[in-house]
Formats: sequence, structure tokens, C-alpha cells
Amino acid sequence: MTDVPAIELKELQAVRKKMTKFLMTYRFALEEMMTKVDILKEEFHIAHDYNPIEHTKSRIKTPESIIQKAQRKDLGFKTADIKEAIRDIAGIRITCSFRSDIYEIRHMLLSQQDIELIDEKDYIKHPKPNGYQSLHLIVRVPVFMSDRVEYPYVELQIRTIAMDFWASLEHKIYYKYEKDAPQELIDELSSAADAVTALDKKMERIHLELRKQDPPAESAEDDLFDLPEDMLRRILKMSQERTSTNPH
Repeated sequence: MTDVPAIELKELQAVRKKMTKFLMTYRFALEEMMTKVDILKEEFHIAHDYNPIEHTKSRIKTPESIIQKAQRKDLGFKTADIKEAIRDIAGIRITCSFRSDIYEIRHMLLSQQDIELIDEKDYIKHPKPNGYQSLHLIVRVPVFMSDRVEYPYVELQIRTIAMDFWASLEHKIYYKYEKDAPQELIDELSSAADAVTALDKKMERIHLELRKQDPPAESAEDDLFDLPEDMLRRILKMSQERTSTNPH
């Protein structure tokens, strides 16, 4: 077994350390965004008795994937160039039940002052030629380090369950046939995309009809003191005891 020269080993270690430090800010940005999404989920569950977010998944591109994309874009290996040109290093996929939920989540996230919208592509209103549908947002969020503030890009993909299922199948076909799937299969996939749109719209109509029949939801203020009955009895008893002890 050939030993790695000391000078080469040091260079490799330096590259690895630099890459780790580079990806660290994206990991922190991802955690920050996931916390925001989790807060929205919890708030909707408690205050509105309805959660538009069915599932979330986050990922950070591997160093190999970043380098390959940098090469395809002819960027070189300067981190400043990679940071600016490759904006999907950190990504979050949010899956919803209904199409209207997608835009509601978009509104709630972009209403937060520390989230900056950089770019938006609406593949729901304007699907890709192959039928792909999803809402893509590129945002920036501040990450406070010990000696500086970084603003990494994070890609958000928001779609319905049906859209996500279709995209997963399309991804498998795309890689199985190495971008050269049979035309018959492409036509079937396109037809499935139309079926997804029809299903989403039908489910949305049913959902809205059910919501109309629901009783008005109590406000968050009304829920604030929605305590268990035994606790309320104890509080009432304590109050009565204080009154009898201090009549004036």
C-alpha cells in the first residue's frame, strides 16, 4: 500500500476543512428555515385546528454534487462564485394536501421579515413541458456566526402530495433511461400529470365544501384559558377560600 505524501495529505485536509466550513452555513440556514416551518405547523394545529403542511424534507448537496455542478457551469472552485451561482445547495421540500395550501404557506413564510425572496418560479400556474408542477422559491436567511453574518441561499419547493408522487416517478424514469425514455412512457407520464391536476382540483373543491360546513373556529384568545375541568375546579376553590379569609 502506497503512503500518501505528507504535503498532499495536508492539502487534502485543508480542502476538507474548507468544504466543511463552507457547508456549515448552509446547514445552519436549513435548520433556521426548518424551525420556522415547524413553528407554522404547530401554530396552525393549535390556533386553527388544521395543518396545511403534511410533510417536510430537507437536504444539502454533497461536495461531489456541488463540484460537478460547478464544473457544468464552468465556475471554477472559488467559494464566492459557487455561493452566488449555485442557489440550491440547501433545499427544503414542503408537501401539502391542497393547492391553496401552497400559496398560503408561501405567504406566511415570505411575510417574515428575515426571509428575503430572491427568485420565484411557479410551475403550478405554468407547468414544465413534461408536466412537472411545483412552486420553487429561492430565499436568503441570515445566519449569525461568531464573527460575521452569512446570508446563504435556500431553495424551497412547495407542492401537493399528488404533485410530489408524480415528481418522484418522473425522477426514477429520468435516471433509469438516462434522459432518453421511450416516447410511449413520456406520453403516459404527461397524461398522468393531467390526472394529477384534475385530482388536485377535485379534492380542493371537496375540501372547501367541507370547510363551509364546519362551525366557526374559536379565536386563539378563547383557547388561551381552555384548561382541564379539574384544574378549573381547583382554581375556583382557591379563589373562594381567599374570599372567605379576606372578606374585605
